Amino acid sequence: GKMAEKNTSIIRLPGADTHRACEMLSRAFFHDSKMTHLMPEIAARKDRSKHLFEFELRYGMIYGDVYTTSPALEGVAVWLPSDKSEITLWRAFRAGGLGLQRHLGKETMDRLMAFSATIDNLHKKHIPSPHCYLFFIGVDPSFQGKGYAGRLLRPMLERLDMKKIPCYLNTQNEKNISLYEHFGFRVIDQLTLPDSDILHTAMLRDPYQAT
Repeated sequence: GKMAEKNTSIIRLPGADTHRACEMLSRAFFHDSKMTHLMPEIAARKDRSKHLFEFELRYGMIYGDVYTTSPALEGVAVWLPSDKSEITLWRAFRAGGLGLQRHLGKETMDRLMAFSATIDNLHKKHIPSPHCYLFFIGVDPSFQGKGYAGRLLRPMLERLDMKKIPCYLNTQNEKNISLYEHFGFRVIDQLTLPDSDILHTAMLRDPYQAT
């Protein structure tokens, strides 16, 4: 009935909610190994991570799709078509990269650029053919473990199945691997990233073939 339908719906993140979404994502990823690598100092991370997420959400809004669970913003997911997944200089400029550089400072920015280049190269190596890229998904810590990740993932994965499009993601959080496996992703590569002790896991989901 109506209730079940309401439960599985997702909405596009309204531009006006970007700021609130950044604060939520900053909380969600506060202890994430990528974040602690990019911004080791806790005080700086509190402030700077918001600017990084603002840039990434703007990028998603320009080049892909940004969804949230409800106006309460329990979770946010950013999806990109594979031909827009590489953050080139021009695309970064369009999404506010200059402001990001100012907010992060040179050292963090250099770390971010090196990290992104490594990730982009792996991505291209793993899956050169067209696909969808789950750029990131974050759930507010106060709502974690309540099914919001699934609520964000399912509608897009169903759409990809209908269009027969594979989906790629990478995670630096080992705890999330089983969650993604539950939704049909499989590990295609795992390696420790250079200049860090971060275990990087690349995962791929083939479109579900109804038999």
